Amino acid sequence: MTGSIGDRLATSFNEQFDQHGAWRREFALRLKLLAEWMKDHELLDAAVEERLRRLESQVRSDKVMVAFVAEFSRGKSELINAIFFAGYGRRIMPASAGRTTMCPTELGYDAEVPPCLRLLPIETRLQPQALMEWRTAPEKWMRVDLDVNDPAQLAQALEKVAEVRKVSKDEARALGFWHDDTPDDNPMADADGIVEVPKWRHALINIAHPLLKQGLVILDTPGLNAIGAEPELTVSLIPQAHAVVFILAADTGVTKSDLSIWREHLVTESSGTESRLVVLNKIDTMWDALSTQEQVRAQIDRQRATSASILGLPEEQVIAVSAQKGLLAKVNRDDRLLQASQLPALEAALGHGLMGQRQKILRGAVAGGINDLRHEAGRVINIRRRDLAEQMMELKGLRGKNAAVIQHMRTRIEQEQGEFDSSGSKIHAVRSVHLKLLREVFGLLGTASLKSELRQLNEALRQPGIKLGVKKAYAETFDRLQKNIARAAALNGEIHAMLTGTFRQLNAEFGFSLQAPKEPDLARYGRDLELVQRSHEQYLGVTNVLKLAQPEFADRLVRALGTRLRVVYESALGEVELWNKSSASQLDAQLRERRRNFVRRIEAIERIQQAASGLDERIGEIHQHEAALDGLDHKLLELTGHLVDQPVPAQTAEDRLTA
Repeated sequence: MTGSIGDRLATSFNEQFDQHGAWRREFALRLKLLAEWMKDHELLDAAVEERLRRLESQVRSDKVMVAFVAEFSRGKSELINAIFFAGYGRRIMPASAGRTTMCPTELGYDAEVPPCLRLLPIETRLQPQALMEWRTAPEKWMRVDLDVNDPAQLAQALEKVAEVRKVSKDEARALGFWHDDTPDDNPMADADGIVEVPKWRHALINIAHPLLKQGLVILDTPGLNAIGAEPELTVSLIPQAHAVVFILAADTGVTKSDLSIWREHLVTESSGTESRLVVLNKIDTMWDALSTQEQVRAQIDRQRATSASILGLPEEQVIAVSAQKGLLAKVNRDDRLLQASQLPALEAALGHGLMGQRQKILRGAVAGGINDLRHEAGRVINIRRRDLAEQMMELKGLRGKNAAVIQHMRTRIEQEQGEFDSSGSKIHAVRSVHLKLLREVFGLLGTASLKSELRQLNEALRQPGIKLGVKKAYAETFDRLQKNIARAAALNGEIHAMLTGTFRQLNAEFGFSLQAPKEPDLARYGRDLELVQRSHEQYLGVTNVLKLAQPEFADRLVRALGTRLRVVYESALGEVELWNKSSASQLDAQLRERRRNFVRRIEAIERIQQAASGLDERIGEIHQHEAALDGLDHKLLELTGHLVDQPVPAQTAEDRLTA
């Protein structure tokens, strides 16, 4: 045998992710070379430097999150083992009978943190802080160091995510695992009224797995009861996942609890179903020695069709697999069993769907940033080109003129320089008005404004009684947030109009070529707010009314909302700050180049006064400088073109092993 099917499957998820990681590394290298080249040629002003920094950060820190969601006993952890960890030759995530993931678990990689498992105690649910806030308090998590070169130690350590605690019903109720009004969803109590609940609220696993190093984040979620008890998981983490893999059992199809998870947590108006894959797991339970292969296949196809119909999905988004047989086949390098498990079909769907979509989005965003960067740097080159043209006209006008005319020219240049230097107060006044308007925008999009809105919402939700008006309170909050975004956009329009008029005046007075940059598109952040609102309103249905009557639960929900809204507001604020830098840098660049221009013009006059041949030499030098600028322009287009149109480099096996 010359290699397993998984090795040869070029379109598998792992292969696609390898290519994505290679593209990111190549992009980061080319971006670094561009930055060094621009610095060497003094094209790196504050706005260009900020754009470069953002592009590098965007590509380097780009994460792809895949959320695995299922009710208990659907084989979710086994599926994660089969797709991502078969290379260890054994199970890594706990997936045996009675040992399964009890708390939401994130697998990712942070080079600043040693390989470890961090566990947040379940008791933190009794405190108001959101999960995002707990992430910034590492001392509150229990840490277990991991040896990534020892599969047995790794698997043993990760068994902690399956740990449970025995608590009274009152404790379970306080922690969100016991609801008197929905007894069917409660955990089993023993004769003494003691129930089992997860020991941990959240787990973070940091290991240098090749796929995790390239930016993959795996979110492993427990069943419906745990999902419903953790609002941040429902309204923040799952909605922001780039793909969701929803696992069903092939022998049962879509059960009532499966359908509840799907409708309440996975399908919203905002997300649609394109990034949702449904896995009918455990098809090996349908393999029957008394049935032909065709009969078994027909039975599986019927289950796929039925499940797709119930969930409202195209049938091709429902994939039947056997995770357990797929893992066994990979460990034993059994091609026939791997093909029967149908795991490669799921990997291919993840590769084509998730990675293809993610690369397209990232490349589109990168292309926009590169084009803006090219425009900023190109403007500096054009300023230099225009100044050289002015010098050339001035020098050619001196041909055949006597010393008195040349001295008069020098006096005129010095006079222009003096007038220009005295214009600083006018430019300072422009900046003062600009910054005054900007401060108002920063106030609308700042942390204090957002905290004020969330405080009002929290106070409304803390009113006594069942929150039948909770949707109204949320709607009013989002209405105010949208008005803030709209007001900030209107102010940006005023700033842009002011800059346009002022730049036009400065261009006429000093011969500049200033152009007010287009104001940020804040409307897209308004659309982001709509998506956040929909995901929260999805959670405010009748099934959660009783939970919302609990002040501590409503408080956690508002804190989860704050986590997502901060991302939207900070992104909008970042766009405005970059816009401001672009305007200021453009003015600074033209002031700097104009001052240099005065120095060069006076130096040229001095050389002409000192030697008869100085005029022709200086004209020849200007021709050389013009040619050099043409070269700079060409090189800029070449270097930025490589970034926009960069192909994915081929990878060797050695590259993959050392990634």
